[in-house]
Amino acid sequence: MIQFINNILFSSIFCLSACNPSQNGVEANPEATYRNPVINRSMPDPTVIKADDGYFYLYATEDIRNMPIYRSQDLVFWQFIGTVFTDQSRPTFEPNGGLWAPDINLINGKYVLYYSMSVWGGEQTCGIGVATADNPDGPFTDHGKLFRSNEIGVQNSIDPCFVEDNGKKYLFWGSFRGIYAIELSDDGLSLKPGAEKIQVAGTAYEGTYIHKRNGYYYLFASVGTCCEGLNSTYTTVVGRSKNLFGPYLDKQNNSMKDNHHEVLIRKNAKFVGTGHNSEIVQDAEGQDWMFYHAVSVDNPQGRVLMLDRIRWDNDWPLVLGSTPSLEAERPVF
Repeated sequence: MIQFINNILFSSIFCLSACNPSQNGVEANPEATYRNPVINRSMPDPTVIKADDGYFYLYATEDIRNMPIYRSQDLVFWQFIGTVFTDQSRPTFEPNGGLWAPDINLINGKYVLYYSMSVWGGEQTCGIGVATADNPDGPFTDHGKLFRSNEIGVQNSIDPCFVEDNGKKYLFWGSFRGIYAIELSDDGLSLKPGAEKIQVAGTAYEGTYIHKRNGYYYLFASVGTCCEGLNSTYTTVVGRSKNLFGPYLDKQNNSMKDNHHEVLIRKNAKFVGTGHNSEIVQDAEGQDWMFYHAVSVDNPQGRVLMLDRIRWDNDWPLVLGSTPSLEAERPVF
């Protein structure tokens, strides 16, 4: 209880100082624009969903013991509302492991959250687990691991991404040892009996997200180093395919299996390490938006939460300038 109260107090203090539209000393019109970062504290590996109550819910790696939950009506102003797990309910299949890179979904009326669990450098023993809740703010019940690296035969098995396509459910995952996919059971809580993994991309990638639009599947991923502060080289990239399992190609028809891709978001003078994007979500006017994390050059403490609009050109996604916005027109709600 003391820890929970402290979390709420910290969040309230944080939002007073960091969620204000005039952050960083530059006034912004809250009716027209927003400024990056939208949450000015470490919020790596974001995942987001719009719930039936009309709110967006965001989950991230920030607290590797329990994972935070934030809520927003407009994608810009976020309120901390709790954590996915408590110290008592958190998963245990990887002793002393941290919880990384969640992925939130609505499956058969349940909020299903996939998570990575690993100790740093534990590439053979890390794995992916799953938890469920009736509501997006929990409480979440852990169902344990889906698999570990040494069980599935894929080193560094982290960074899950759930995909439902043509009535079937799949999990995509992987981190610099190949990106793979495998079919899941109908409830998404286990591997489908007899399912075989399929490699869909090469060894340059992690943080996979699959998006379907206008007959194309888009594989978003991150390349480079995530966690070296201002020396981080993380970059968000993308390829596309007519089939869920690929081949995913760049604009010159080179394959992501051979580590070819298009750059979506790279560093600029204010933000570096731009990677591990969330799902694409839409505002009331049908504009597409994506969260990701980056390191702020002005305050390089952790990986802050970024938001940018995704535009489309000849069925290819783009961010203006291919770099993070500093101030931009806000989503419309």
